[in-house]
Amino acid sequence: MSDEPQPQQPNQGGGGPTEPPAAAEEKPTPPQPVAEAKQPEPPAAAEERTTEPPAAAEQARTEQPPAGARPGDKTVAPPRAAAEDTETRQLAAVTAPKARPPAAARDRQDAQARRDGQDRQDGQDTQTRQLAAVRVPKAAAPAAPTAVTAVPAVPAPGAEPPAVDVPTNGGEKKMKRPKRTGWRRIIPTWRMVLGTFVIGVLLLIGLFFLGYSMVKIPAANAFATKQSNVYLFADGSQLARDGEVNRENVTLAQVSVDAQHAVLAAEDRDFYTESAVDPKAMLRAAWNTATGKGTQSGSTITQQYVKNYYLAQEQTVTRKVKEVFVAIKLDRSESKAQILEGYLNTSYFGRNAYGIQAAAQAYYGMDATDLDPARAAYLAALVNAPSEYDVVAHPENKAAAVARWNYVLDGMVKKGWLTESKRAGMKFPMPKEQTVSTGMSGQRGYIVNAVNDYLIKNKIVDSDALEAGGYRITTTLQKSRQNAFVKAVDDKLISQLDKKNNKVDNYVRAGGASVDPKTGKVVAMYGGIDYVKQYTNGATRGDFQVGSTFKPFVFASAVDNGSTTQSGQTITPNTYYDGTNKRTVQGWSGGAYAPENEDEKSYGQITVRKATDLSVNSVYAQMAVDVGPSKVKQTAVDLGIPADTKDLQPYPSIALGTATASVLDMAEAYATLANHGKHGTYTMVDKITRDGTQEIRLPKSATKQAVSRQAADTTTSILQSVVDNGTATAAQAAGRPAAGKTGTAEEDTAAWFAGYTPDLATVVSVMGQDPVTAAHKSLYGALGLARINGGGAPTEIWAQYTKDALKGTTASDFDLDLQAGAETVAPGTQAPATPGTGGQDNGGTTDQGQNNGGTDGTTTAGTTDGGTTDGSTTAGTTTSGTTTAGTDSGTTTSGTTTSGTTTSGTDSGTSTGTTTDGTSTGTTTAGTDTGTTTGTTAGDGGGFGFVQ
Repeated sequence: MSDEPQPQQPNQGGGGPTEPPAAAEEKPTPPQPVAEAKQPEPPAAAEERTTEPPAAAEQARTEQPPAGARPGDKTVAPPRAAAEDTETRQLAAVTAPKARPPAAARDRQDAQARRDGQDRQDGQDTQTRQLAAVRVPKAAAPAAPTAVTAVPAVPAPGAEPPAVDVPTNGGEKKMKRPKRTGWRRIIPTWRMVLGTFVIGVLLLIGLFFLGYSMVKIPAANAFATKQSNVYLFADGSQLARDGEVNRENVTLAQVSVDAQHAVLAAEDRDFYTESAVDPKAMLRAAWNTATGKGTQSGSTITQQYVKNYYLAQEQTVTRKVKEVFVAIKLDRSESKAQILEGYLNTSYFGRNAYGIQAAAQAYYGMDATDLDPARAAYLAALVNAPSEYDVVAHPENKAAAVARWNYVLDGMVKKGWLTESKRAGMKFPMPKEQTVSTGMSGQRGYIVNAVNDYLIKNKIVDSDALEAGGYRITTTLQKSRQNAFVKAVDDKLISQLDKKNNKVDNYVRAGGASVDPKTGKVVAMYGGIDYVKQYTNGATRGDFQVGSTFKPFVFASAVDNGSTTQSGQTITPNTYYDGTNKRTVQGWSGGAYAPENEDEKSYGQITVRKATDLSVNSVYAQMAVDVGPSKVKQTAVDLGIPADTKDLQPYPSIALGTATASVLDMAEAYATLANHGKHGTYTMVDKITRDGTQEIRLPKSATKQAVSRQAADTTTSILQSVVDNGTATAAQAAGRPAAGKTGTAEEDTAAWFAGYTPDLATVVSVMGQDPVTAAHKSLYGALGLARINGGGAPTEIWAQYTKDALKGTTASDFDLDLQAGAETVAPGTQAPATPGTGGQDNGGTTDQGQNNGGTDGTTTAGTTDGGTTDGSTTAGTTTSGTTTAGTDSGTTTSGTTTSGTTTSGTDSGTSTGTTTDGTSTGTTTAGTDTGTTTGTTAGDGGGFGFVQ
């Protein structure tokens, strides 16, 4: 072949050699739609463009024919850095190369593209945008006014290509999401939350259907198999056995409509319209329980029926889950009427009554079909708390029971089951006293109820478990002492009643409790004449005032707190107080308070010991103010009186015993005094097992020093004086060293004696109550006496019981650690002078207020101020007081009164002579003795609208 250049071959399909640039520029360009200019190049074109090496691209852009070349001359291309690949050459053979527009044309195209605001890059696909930066431009199609895109810079060898924004299919740019750093990484995204929620819902739905398919309706737990609870004395002998199921099933037609509506109003007002389970109510109950608003079940009537009839009573999650599924299934298989009927027959109403029929008979002596709205509402209220809302067994809870009764009636009105006019005229229907089987007769029923209350109150066993039965309970009660208590009450009280001929004798009730002060164990209890005849337990009821039995707590608080009188004298048994009747207390900012003494007697200046012997109200009201009523209340609580005792208020009247503590509470407090101020909560249970083997753990007995030993022992010393010289001389019949205090409630509705020996603390109360209305009644005229006070029947019962209970044991004296200045005052001690008396007779004092008349074993100076003479005798020894400004023997002889007369007719003051068996009072006016004498045997307070 020749070395000369060969002429260029024409393109297939026509056309001569390549036109010079000028010709290309002058050729007219057909108009193209703008939309086509924006369309992305086909993939083949893009691929073709990218396969051309950069050097070739630059050469194609700048290559021109050499100067002087003639048409048809062969042009020799300069050597290229890299030959075109085979595919490119083959393509060139088929497709004629197109001339690239000159620079001027490119500039005009660029300007046009900028004016039109078009950007071809928006139309390029994802593959083209992510290609390498090397791009080989191709000759522009003739007459195609397309926008020119700037060629990106060629990266240096080895360098990474620049980041490229990736447009979406719509052509808009989408920035990459930045990585989450720092604390943001721990916060779940909304996608995670939504996903978790959906998964959780699906899981719950799956679990629900799984549980629904697995749980079956079980067989009924028939009450025929219900076990008994066995109660034993401390020696293991049987005391009582319960477990007799008192239930009579009836059809729904045999239950009055009012009774049905009352139960629905109390327990589930939407029963007929709601489903078997109310999730909202369950959540609300759980929230109220968790936030301390009271434990609630949140269960519908269907759920309660399932629990009562099909399941056990244990409070577990498993049982609750079963209850829900069984209730749902039962609701699908039985009608609402069938479920309500079953619920009414299985609910517990108290008094060992299961079902509405048994309850109607137990509380009102009628059938369920005869229940009216008022009685039905009370029975419906009982379902919520049977043991608390029985107003006969627990009169102190009557207010709560009435509130629940009103709630039920209001619900009936709200649902349209009762008219407002009929509701407005209703009065609370007082139930009758319980009539039970002879298995609970005598004291057994009282003891069983008291033991059960103790177990529930101390959270040893709950009420549902006790109802299920199976417990063997060994009590602390001692059989011999229990029998001795019953005999003492029968001998000294019950046998003396004449209910046929004396109406007041029908009001008499009695209660008693005896505690071992060293252990805190209750060893005997008296609840009433018979549990079958008198349902209310006289030992545990808390609705009668305790009277003057509260006064020792005031003195114990004074010693324990180191209190002083208004004049700054330390309060001891020998501190003098003004015992004037209706004397206004000093130092009290809460208003005037002037308590009345028994029989409106005035005692003038009198020692604390003597004021305790005679139970002088004016002295102890002032002492309460001197100590501080709040401190007195705290001392009583520390000794064993419950803090929530009704009317236990920090006022001066607290000293007079306005509080309504129970006999058992008072026995616990007096046992603390007997135990030198050490308090241990009383207990009634020694041991308890279930099903014969499982032993239930009992709370450990904690003992603390409630008051100092000196405070307790000094109080004991003045209470010994009450037995020796005061209102409780009948207690001497026990034949033991004893200390105690009598008390009488307002209007003589109750008479008390609280006393103890070193080995036994016992409290006895005789109360008055109408057997029909349960109202408190005065005991004036009972037992054929003008009045019953603490020094009478209560003290006599105490003495006989204590003597028998301690028979065979060695009598021991009190080991006392007395407060400084508490010793017995020796003869010749001077009483405080009364300002402004001048030459007035000071009531039986000589030698400027000194009394020298006490001889031969005489106690207490018998000195008063302001015209009062107080002479005391012990064991028949006479104490005489002699005056210098008048003549008055003021003397009693051998512990007897002077038959209502005094030995002196002239005196400038008032003369009082007191013995251990009675009180003789002579009153004079303006120097003339009226000769009026009142004798009271072992008397103690009450009457005339005051508490003594």
